[in-house]
Amino acid sequence: MNINFTSGLELLDLCSKSNIRIYELMLAREVYISQRNEDLIINEMKKNLEVMKNAIERGLNEDIRSVSGLTGGDAKKLRQYYEKDQTAAGQDLNKAVAAAMAVLEVNAAMGQIVAAPTAGSSGILPGAVITTAVRFGKKDEDIVNALFTAAAVGYLITRNATVAGAEGGCQAETGAAAAMAAAAIVEMLGGTPAQALGAAAMAIKNILGLVCDPIAGLVEEPCIKRNAIGTANALISADMALAGIKSIIPFDEVVETMLRVGRSLPCELRETGTGGLAKTPTGREIYERIFGKS
Repeated sequence: MNINFTSGLELLDLCSKSNIRIYELMLAREVYISQRNEDLIINEMKKNLEVMKNAIERGLNEDIRSVSGLTGGDAKKLRQYYEKDQTAAGQDLNKAVAAAMAVLEVNAAMGQIVAAPTAGSSGILPGAVITTAVRFGKKDEDIVNALFTAAAVGYLITRNATVAGAEGGCQAETGAAAAMAAAAIVEMLGGTPAQALGAAAMAIKNILGLVCDPIAGLVEEPCIKRNAIGTANALISADMALAGIKSIIPFDEVVETMLRVGRSLPCELRETGTGGLAKTPTGREIYERIFGKS
């Protein structure tokens, strides 16, 4: 079976011809490229899943703070809120958002996380996928398969555009992560490969042009809250795709557009910490408090 694909169109063609799903194609590709046993590769993904679960658990339950003191404890606050009160967005969405924030807080506290696809966007995939899997009674095997689906989307974005905030802004980081999570959820819940890529396309379109402006140059604020909105974006995009809603612009064209938009952003808005929220009076005050006056 031909397992080489470099675009979403090629991926869908291969899935259609072989009557397989995205995760199956991605796993076959990984076996071929790495020349490793399939069980070994699956076990490595299981380890990634465990790291994701542990990061969620720690962030939701422990009183952790970042080295800078800028972040920590918000995921736990949100968990306590949705457990005892009615929420505007509903408990299920808040569970996913809190889980995503938990991972970013663990990252900021120098804990162990899985960059998915980057450290700054690492909460979206576990937050959206794992909480959805729990809600639908899915097994770890199902989640692992979903992570391979996500990997295929991440590979295509990395190959044809970028996942780096320094090159493409936050649309490249949280946008890519939301696209990966949306596609993973669609396949995990029985959607087709075409629906999965449609969800990924919509997730990127939803935040096209989002800037990267970390306060004090740290991957903490507004990164943690943007992982929250990225998680909601992934879930909404997955539901739209599963409902039969299609992306008017194909996945490949959306990815290409994201790259062009990212390159058109001024450098101040691409992870340099010299524009946007980082240059507000409060942002500058926080920088000076942490690093001193420059």
